[in-house]
Amino acid sequence: MDNKQLVLTAITDVFVNRDISAFDKYFSPDYVQHNPIFPNGTDGVKQSIPSLPPDFSYEPGVITENGDIVMIHGRYKNWLGKTMIAVDIFKVKNGRLIEHWDVMQEEVPAEKSVNGNSMFPIS
Repeated sequence: MDNKQLVLTAITDVFVNRDISAFDKYFSPDYVQHNPIFPNGTDGVKQSIPSLPPDFSYEPGVITENGDIVMIHGRYKNWLGKTMIAVDIFKVKNGRLIEHWDVMQEEVPAEKSVNGNSMFPIS
């Protein structure tokens, strides 16, 4: 499995299928987290998945790869009560996600945007 497919599979298993075992399959035990609300490792994220509301959903968008870095543009519906658009950035090594950064902002509908453009998906 290439790095893009690995990240897409891991994120889909975690956020769409809510499969906690995906952390053991795809993430390094020494996972480094740069999102300030989660500690290093996977325990913090693992604990947050079961507490997601029933109407939470994740929609993957564009995914790109540059060597061991994979970025995926996605929509998180009902993430802490809001719809958020994010770019999740992962470093991959030896078939495992070893490091994560993200850039996330609340989605603004196209009709409320000054430029009239939607934030997701990228066309």
